[in-house]
Amino acid sequence: MNKKTVRHILDTLEDMYPDADCELNHDNAFELLISVVLSAQSTDKKVNEVTKSLFQKYKTPQDYLFVPLEELENDIRYIGLYRSKAKNIQKLCRSLLDKHDGEVPPSHEALTELAGVGRKTANVVVSNAFDIPAIAVDTHVERVSKRLGICRWKDSVLEVEKTLMKKVPREEWTQTHHRLIFFGRYHCKAQKPQCPECPLLDICREGQKRMKREGGF
Repeated sequence: MNKKTVRHILDTLEDMYPDADCELNHDNAFELLISVVLSAQSTDKKVNEVTKSLFQKYKTPQDYLFVPLEELENDIRYIGLYRSKAKNIQKLCRSLLDKHDGEVPPSHEALTELAGVGRKTANVVVSNAFDIPAIAVDTHVERVSKRLGICRWKDSVLEVEKTLMKKVPREEWTQTHHRLIFFGRYHCKAQKPQCPECPLLDICREGQKRMKREGGF
């Protein structure tokens, strides 16, 4: 895909979602880190429902370590994989205290050394908490990037990230990440994409194929 087409996509996404931002409710880097860890295989809406009370009870890494694992599990039981996430949260809190004076490190490398924190989670934290440009590839970003032809269908998540980093100006990485999520979450949905109303249909081969199959193109 040439630069002109990528620019057209970025400008269109900006027109559609000028205020796209992280939808996980948080007041600081630590709360964001916990929220993103909880969000794996869950929705932001469900995570926000759980963290509303969770963040009133737990303010610091020490707070998460002062309770038995079973109590923390119970506090997040409505989140998928809550048992493993509770273990990882206590482990990462211990690491924050032992290695980072209880503070969330702004380093991508340091973040990925924490329990339950992968590349995507680290990208979300550094970009939203520390204003370091990054593109976190979740299911929405991956799907949209491949449907629009920015990336190839056979590309891995890491390859999608690298391709987007190459084709999108660095100063737009974080905002593009949010806009791709919004586009995938509210428009180019996994099951029922809104192809007939899509302003990018003219360049989207997947959308055109879908419309032909449904007799609308």
